[in-house]
Amino acid sequence: MAEQDLIDPINRYPKPPFKKQSQPWPGLAGQMEPRPDHGETSYKGSGRLAGRKALITGGDSGMGRAAAIAYAREGADVAINYLPAEEPDAQEVIALIKKEGRIGLAIPGDLKDEAFCSKLVEQAVQGLGGLDILVNNAARQQTRASILDVSSEDFDATMKTNIYAPFWTIKAALPHLKPGSCIIGTTSEQAYDPSPDLYDYAQTKAATMNYVKSLAKQLASKGIRVNGVAPGPIWTPLQVSGGATMEKLEKFGGMTPFGRPGQPVELASIYVQLAAADASYATGQVYGAAGGSGQP
Repeated sequence: MAEQDLIDPINRYPKPPFKKQSQPWPGLAGQMEPRPDHGETSYKGSGRLAGRKALITGGDSGMGRAAAIAYAREGADVAINYLPAEEPDAQEVIALIKKEGRIGLAIPGDLKDEAFCSKLVEQAVQGLGGLDILVNNAARQQTRASILDVSSEDFDATMKTNIYAPFWTIKAALPHLKPGSCIIGTTSEQAYDPSPDLYDYAQTKAATMNYVKSLAKQLASKGIRVNGVAPGPIWTPLQVSGGATMEKLEKFGGMTPFGRPGQPVELASIYVQLAAADASYATGQVYGAAGGSGQP
């Protein structure tokens, strides 16, 4: 077995200051500078999820994309959901999944629609021949300096995307999930240490953490595990499409002990671990990766 070289986490990826950049919501990873690393060339699989069938919302970029690539390289068939505007990013992911000889299913659509959430699950089950991993990862994040700047439409869109959509997709998926299946929610350090300018987003992440713990207790007797992943500042399109002020963007991740933001690939192994059968005693847990800020 080849020896693994030690890698210094501090200098592994780009540090701030970052170039000022802005994209219309929801943004594309392919247009970011620097481009985020989702594990396209670096993630190596070892068959940990051979034969598994996964549906990942927000699978076109960010942690969802990192999970999709890793899952395929670990032997799983993968369906990803994304907004139609994210098609260029999504097609890159589907190509990477298929390159591994796995089924790659692209299902565009808006999760704010309950009927679509049900249809999404049905399409995934049909296209993959079943479902045993559900990753609720898609999220909406828009920075607002004051609660007075958060419109009811804004608030509604964030709640529908971040809280209602997982509720709808889990309900649709549950009849298909057998013992040994798992549900993973993407929460955030915002659940524990909310930023003043992310009033609506931060509370949805606290709610995500909470549903993970509640649902884990509810579904334990069915042999279905439910866990969460809590990223710190991660370099994704959320940041450049209204999720951070330009001032915050330039310094993004610089306040962590590592002095840089995380890259999506740095969470890929957590999504794999929580889905793998050898994590069979982990349920109701929240696994974090926040660059040393002290959150879970």
